[in-house]
Amino acid sequence: MTEDIRQRMAQLVRELNEASDAYYNGRGELMTDYEWDQRFDELRRLEAESGTTLPNSPTQRVGEDTTQGQKEAHEYAALSLAKTKQTAELAKWADGRAIWISWKLDGLTLVVTYDDGALTKIVTRGNGHIGTNITHLATAIKGIPPHIEARGHVVIRGEAVIAYSDFERYLMESGEDYANPRNLASGSLSVKDAQDIMDRHLQWLPFTLVHTDEEIPSWGDRMEWLDRLGFNTVERSFLEHPSLEEVETTVDRFTQKVTSRQNPFPVDGLVVCYDDVAYAQTGSVTGHHATRAGLAFKWQDEWAETTLREIEWSCAASTISPVAVFEAVELEGTTVRRASLCNISECERLDIGGAGSRLRVIKANKIIPKVIAVTQKAGTLVVPDHCPVCGAPAEVRESTASGTRTLHCTNPLCAAKQLKKFARFVSKEGMNIDGISEQTLQKFINLGWVSEYADLYTLRQHIRELAVMDGFGERSAANIMNSIDRSRNVEAHRLLYALSIPLCGLDVCRRLLAAYSLEQLVEMATALPQDLFAQPTEPQDVFAHVVGIGPEKSERFVSWFRNPENLLRYQHLTAHLNISSPDTTPTGSRCEGLTFVITGDVHHYKNRAELKQYIESQGGKVASAVSGATSMLINNDVNSTSGKNKKAQQLGIPIISEDEFIERYTEGEAT
Repeated sequence: MTEDIRQRMAQLVRELNEASDAYYNGRGELMTDYEWDQRFDELRRLEAESGTTLPNSPTQRVGEDTTQGQKEAHEYAALSLAKTKQTAELAKWADGRAIWISWKLDGLTLVVTYDDGALTKIVTRGNGHIGTNITHLATAIKGIPPHIEARGHVVIRGEAVIAYSDFERYLMESGEDYANPRNLASGSLSVKDAQDIMDRHLQWLPFTLVHTDEEIPSWGDRMEWLDRLGFNTVERSFLEHPSLEEVETTVDRFTQKVTSRQNPFPVDGLVVCYDDVAYAQTGSVTGHHATRAGLAFKWQDEWAETTLREIEWSCAASTISPVAVFEAVELEGTTVRRASLCNISECERLDIGGAGSRLRVIKANKIIPKVIAVTQKAGTLVVPDHCPVCGAPAEVRESTASGTRTLHCTNPLCAAKQLKKFARFVSKEGMNIDGISEQTLQKFINLGWVSEYADLYTLRQHIRELAVMDGFGERSAANIMNSIDRSRNVEAHRLLYALSIPLCGLDVCRRLLAAYSLEQLVEMATALPQDLFAQPTEPQDVFAHVVGIGPEKSERFVSWFRNPENLLRYQHLTAHLNISSPDTTPTGSRCEGLTFVITGDVHHYKNRAELKQYIESQGGKVASAVSGATSMLINNDVNSTSGKNKKAQQLGIPIISEDEFIERYTEGEAT
């Protein structure tokens, strides 16, 4: 082996291990999945050609999280899977045996153990052999019940993930900056406060049953067994006699869900496993892969070369981010003209230049446009020293944890920092302004047309400019203006929701407005004592007595309105609106005196919210959890072993189906 090859291998080992460490421990991304795969494949090829494997090579070990805490050896090693990007390799691996194809969720692998139905421990994957015991965080992670209806020893492996919708909501409400849901999830276990973790909505989805004392020889039956115990297991498809055509059809179906964003959770591929559990356990261990435990499939990224037109600096959330604007290319069936460059560190890593540079672009995991390489550099990158939106000075900050360098606007009131809040404002649940996407809002903000909510109602003065903008036109501009005008008539609960008051979702807004009028809520929140020497009412005390509110939500609501800037902007906004409060007086008495809890899917009503609305219109109440005050639990799966069903059975509370509810308490309204 030549010295050049040894040096290249050493460089690849170092770069891959550094990137893997950042990936598994919630720090800034050092390279894309595409780049990691390219380097990993190159290292594996060099190792095969030279017959040499360097110490600490990532081809011989599992990526490791370094969560702080008590270390614990795994009872069953959590090895990683061999990977392929070819569907033909999946069919070849199956070899005609029955298989399952499921999502490869992109989160944190946790191993959960139960003994005689009681949760005994939760351990992170760690290096596959030794992980960190995080049992004390059980209540902060949704989907890990403290008890299950199972005897003996049960070991389950699953992925803790954060849904895209929860990720966007968290960024908006917290003001923090994370690259993606996986990055937020991986950084969550280092948080000391369990409530802070709960606010991130981490969910655990089992992807395999590692051990049970029961005899269940089929992987599919084992997953159904977990379903019956009340777990939310990973989505999967069964192929009894997997031909190449069937494998390709199934992979295409999963791929379509990714590209159309039908899947709520981040994924980075698919996993194929044998249905015959005993056969799967007969494989050997090669490197850090168990040959028959499963095979991971990752999408083959389609790439294209293009020419950079400009670097656009876009201020959103807490950072001013560079965006590459380039000559249009076709990728994965769509036209792509832009790709975020994330931060200054990423620009430096790629050695981004100026206009005229040649770029290589992909859509990572079929979704996100990404610049993966500069093939020919022209000019130099110019980092602005002022915010492109408000003109305030901009400063470069370096993260102490990851070393990532980002550009920040120093103006805390910069409108661009509120992009996610503007998106919520125009959403269907909020002011319901059709035709204004987040990207459109960003244009309005960057043009200086919109700096607060009220400015949306004076946009008509820019209609001529809007009509000639790329991607709009006269009809589109007119439709947006008409939609804005329609939104001037708004119900109070939608207005409150649209304001993005922390912890105030639609349900909280409705509860507050059921207790007080909008005018009363604002007056009570902002009221100061007549006696100048008296202390104003504590924010957490003002609305804590309202059912379903409590001190924390009360504090957030009151503090928002006591902020002079928020109150002034609210007053500017309401000057443009006609606000109505729907009559919440019950129209009937069929549910009077009864408290219901609704769980699971509904079939006759459009959704659970519509069923809830009907119950309240008939004098009833709807609670979120089963308690001694619950009159009935509505669940179409009456025999389910879910936590709510178990609680209802323990308390002797009747469990009824939607059909039974309609028969007893309606005259056919939902049928």
